[in-house]
Parts: sequence; C-alpha cells; structure tokens
Amino acid sequence: MKPTGFKAIFVRSVLQIVRRPIYWAAFFILPLFCFLFLSDLMTDGLPSKVPAAMVDKDGSSLSRSVTQQLGGMQMVDLVENCNSYTEARHKMQEGKIFGYFLIPENYQQDLLAGRKPVITFYTNMTYFVPASLLFKTFKTTAMFTKAGIAMSVLESVGVPDDVITPLLLPVNIGARAIHNPGLNYAIYLCNSFIPCVLQLMIFLVTCFSLGQEIKYGTSRKLLFMADGSIVKALAAKLLPQTIIWLVIALFMESWMYKINGYPVHGSLMWMTISEIMFVFACQGMAIFFFGIFPNLRMSLSISALLGILSFSIAAFSFPIESMYQSIGIFSWILPIRYNFLIYIDQALDGVHIYYSRIWFVAYILFMLLPFTMLWNIKRNMQRQVYAP
Repeated sequence: MKPTGFKAIFVRSVLQIVRRPIYWAAFFILPLFCFLFLSDLMTDGLPSKVPAAMVDKDGSSLSRSVTQQLGGMQMVDLVENCNSYTEARHKMQEGKIFGYFLIPENYQQDLLAGRKPVITFYTNMTYFVPASLLFKTFKTTAMFTKAGIAMSVLESVGVPDDVITPLLLPVNIGARAIHNPGLNYAIYLCNSFIPCVLQLMIFLVTCFSLGQEIKYGTSRKLLFMADGSIVKALAAKLLPQTIIWLVIALFMESWMYKINGYPVHGSLMWMTISEIMFVFACQGMAIFFFGIFPNLRMSLSISALLGILSFSIAAFSFPIESMYQSIGIFSWILPIRYNFLIYIDQALDGVHIYYSRIWFVAYILFMLLPFTMLWNIKRNMQRQVYAP
C-alpha cells in the first residue's frame, strides 16, 4: 500500500525538486544570477560617460569651446568626432553611440550677428535611461552656451553684472531629490526589477510543476494520495516550493537593504510581511492561470507573457497616468504592482502602514483567486488528458 496523505505528497514534491535539475536552475541559479547581475550593474547608482559623438561643422573657437564643455560633463563620453550628420547617424544606428550633438556651419558668425543659429542634438530613445541622461546633458550644454554668449554681448556694451544675472536667470531653481539625494538609480530600479524577476520565476515554476502532473499522467495519483481533495493536493505539492521562494524572497530583502544598504525610511517589518505575502500572491495567481488553462504549454505561455510584460506595464519606468487606459488597467492585475506600491510607501516615503493597507488587501485577493478555479483543476487532473 503506497503512502497517502499530506506528508506523503510533501515528500514526493521534495524528491521531484531534488531529482530534476530544472528546478535547481529555476529556484536558485536564475534568480540569484539576476539579483547579483542587476545589483552589480547598478553599483555606481547612476549611469555615467554615455558614449556620444560631436559633429562640429563650424570649426570656430566658440564651437571648440562648446565641444570642450560637453566633453567635460560627467554623463557624456565623446568617443566619436564625426564630419557629417550622415556619419553620426550611422554610428548611432550601429550602436556605437547613444546620441550626437550637431553644431551648424557659421555658428559663431551667425550667433554674434544675432541671426539665431540652431543647435541640434539627437538621442536614441530605444535605450531610455542613457538616452534621457544624454538628452538632459545636451540640453543643458546648449542653454549654458546661449547664456554665455548673451553674457559676453551684454558685458561688451557695458551692462553691469548685477543687471545681467537677473536678465539671464530671473528665477533660481533649487532641486531637492526627496529620499534619494544622490539620484541613485539602483535604489529605484533594483527594488522593482528584482521582485519582478522573482514573480516571473514563481509563475513559471508553479505552472510547470502542475502541468507536469497532467503531462506525465501522475495527476490521478496525486489526487489519490490527497484522498480526492484538490486543496490538500495543491497545498502539499506546492509547500516545498513556497518554503524555497520565501527563503529566496527574504534573501532578496536582506541583499538589498542590509548588504547593499538601500534606504528603508519606514518599517522593515512591514516590508518583510509584504515580501512574504507577495510570494503567496504570486503562487495564487499562477494557480489561477493553470486553472484557466490547465495545459502545460498554455499556462507557461500566459505566465511568461504577463511576467515579462510586468517590467513595463507595472509602471516601473512609465507612469500609469500617461498610459492609454486600456493598457494601464493591466498593471492592477499583477501582484508586483502592489509590491512596488508598498515599497514606495514604506521604504521610500516611510508613511504609516494605514496608508498602505489597501495594497495588502490586494495580496489577500490574489491568494484567494485559486479557489475560483479549483473545480476546473480537479476535473482536468481526473481526466488526465495532455494536449501538446
């Protein structure tokens, strides 16, 4: 008589994880590689020395001064000195540079004559972060150049300095980066992308492990061991995975906040509770996917699709308010969105937990999703028909 019951299913699930290398890769190798890779990639906090090119078609002392000023900027590395717009465009299309700064012919002559020459700069926005930083630096250089020329002209006609400054800079701007004064991109990106990687892996592994039962014709055996209870079958089978994911999630939290020293202005306890509930919420949604598509290929496909799209539609890099409503609404059906909002509230803003309560309720709703599909999962496990 083969053993049955919760403990027997639990041991069976542990043995499946130990014996199959794909589980080792999914549980440990891939998540840890992504954690370490993203953390190391963002070690400096802010990208610097973005490759760019200068197209100086004037060749005057003023244009050389602009080139020198631009080359001295922290964000720019002038790796190319192109002779034409076409050459610079080809360099950018080849991926050798992220943008280029073009000074037109007769730039100094037209500027001193008051003919308003046009400085043009181009950035490749396919690479959003470096291109945005490059665009900001190009724009600043152009504005400072214009202000410097205006100051020289006014000084040459005898206008005193205390009059020139209010004319060129009527309003002084004091920028304060709240909770991130160093503009450290790692504080923002690692705390959103790393949990998103974890969500993707939980989706895939959960659907894979359930789909394998039907594919290899062992789902009826699983139900038999659970005495016909689909709740017991799923709970016992997924419990070893849950334990591993919780360990990974807590390691992820320790890695970011203890080892890397990312700021936590609120309660670390609530952040820990959020990560624990996040794991359960991701597993709940993965079981829901499998309940809708009780097929290995289909459930993995939908998990991969939504898991990958989470990096964009969860509003890490693009605000929901600026999305089309038909697209932005999808951000609210993903657990990672609520993990991100809790992180913003508790770690960055340090607000009272009262203002984050609704996001924890969302976690609970994700945990309850599987109960709406248990009947379909049980029916397909009993039928045990695999459709490749």
